Amino acid sequence: MNRQRVCVLGSTGSIGVNTLDVVARHPDRYEIVALSAMSRVDELLAQCLTCKPRFAVMPDQAAAARLRERLRDAGSATQVLDGADKLAEIAAHPEVDTVMAAIVGAAGLAPAIAAARAGKRLLLANKEAIVVGGALFMQAVEAGGATLLPIDSEHSAIFQCLPEDRSTWAQRVDHIVLTASGGPFRTRDPKTLADVTPDQACAHPNWVMGRKISVDSATMMNKALEVIEARWLFNLTPEQIRVLIHPQSIIHSMVVCRDQSVLAQLGTPDMRVPIAYGLSFPERITSGASRLDLLATPGLSFEEADAVRFPGLHLSWQALRAPEGSTTVLNAANEVAVDAFLNGRLRFDRIHALNEHCLGTVALSASDVGSIDGLLALDARVRDVALRQVASWM
Repeated sequence: MNRQRVCVLGSTGSIGVNTLDVVARHPDRYEIVALSAMSRVDELLAQCLTCKPRFAVMPDQAAAARLRERLRDAGSATQVLDGADKLAEIAAHPEVDTVMAAIVGAAGLAPAIAAARAGKRLLLANKEAIVVGGALFMQAVEAGGATLLPIDSEHSAIFQCLPEDRSTWAQRVDHIVLTASGGPFRTRDPKTLADVTPDQACAHPNWVMGRKISVDSATMMNKALEVIEARWLFNLTPEQIRVLIHPQSIIHSMVVCRDQSVLAQLGTPDMRVPIAYGLSFPERITSGASRLDLLATPGLSFEEADAVRFPGLHLSWQALRAPEGSTTVLNAANEVAVDAFLNGRLRFDRIHALNEHCLGTVALSASDVGSIDGLLALDARVRDVALRQVASWM
C-alpha cells in the first residue's frame, strides 16, 4: 500500500501536534512531506528532526532564517521555504496527497483554497477559511475535485452520521444540532464578565486548545463560526442549524432526520478521533484516544444556548442572512477582538460589542467576495475599522 503523503499547515498548534501523533502511530500508512508554522522555531525544528519532512514553511522570513540555520547545523535535509505565498504553493504541491489545514484565522484561506483547487484530500480544521471564503471556497472544492473532510469535532460528528453518498443528504436531513460545552463561564453571572482575565477565559473545562480558540469557546463565537461552517459544509439553510449546550462534551453533534430519527456521534473529548477519521476515511484507524466508558459516563444533559450569556452566538444567523461577505466581516472583527483581549486592550465583555459594531458598520459590495484578493481586502478593511474602535474604547 502506498503511503499517504501529508502536509500539515499549522503543525505546532494543538491540531497539528495531534495530527503528528496520529500519523506516528501508522508509519506504514502515512509520511510527512511538509510542515509549517508562523514563528515557533524551536517547536518546528523538533518536529522536522523527528518527522524529516522534505519541506518546512515559515511565513516569517526572520524565523525561517533561524530555522534554516539550525536545521543545517543539525545536518537535516529539510528545505526551508519562507513567505506566506509558500503556504499555498506547498498545499498544492504534486508530492502532497493530504493537507491538514490547521492555520488559525483568515491566514489559512489562500492555502486551503490552493489545496482544494489542486484536488487534495483536504482536512479542514481551519474553520475561518470556509467562514471567510464561503461560496468561493466550495467552488474551489468542486472545481478541483478535492475530498473535503471536516476536522472540527462537531462537523466531523455530523459527517460521520451521514451516508458517504452526499447526493442523498438533502433527502435525509431535517436539521442538525451542534453541541457546545458552554465553556468556562456557562454558569457565571453575565454581569461579572467584564473582569475576566485571559487565563480564566482560556481554562476550558473539557478540551485542550490554543488560546484564540479557547477564548472563542468562552464567548461562544467558536460555535457561531461553526454554524456558518456547517451551512457550507452540509449545504443547509440557517434554519436547519441549531445549537444546544451539552456540558459533558460526550455527544459531539446530532443529525435529526426527516423521519425524526436522531443520529449522534459519541466519544471522549479528544481531537485525535476526528483527525484519525479524516486521515483514514472511509476506513477507521486507531487514534490513541481513550475508550468512552459508558458505565462511568455522567448523566448527559442539555441546555438552551443563553442569548444573554452568549450573545455572540446569535450573530452567526444574522451574518448568514445578511449580504454575502458578512461572515467575512464577523470573522475579521472577532480575530481583532480576541487578539485585543488577550493583549489587555479590550475587556472580555466588549468582544461581542466589537463584533456587532463591525457587522453593522462595514459596507459590502460584490467585488468583496468574488476572489481571494477581494476577500482579503475586505478582511483588512474590517480589521482597520475594528482596531480604530478598540482604540476609541481605551
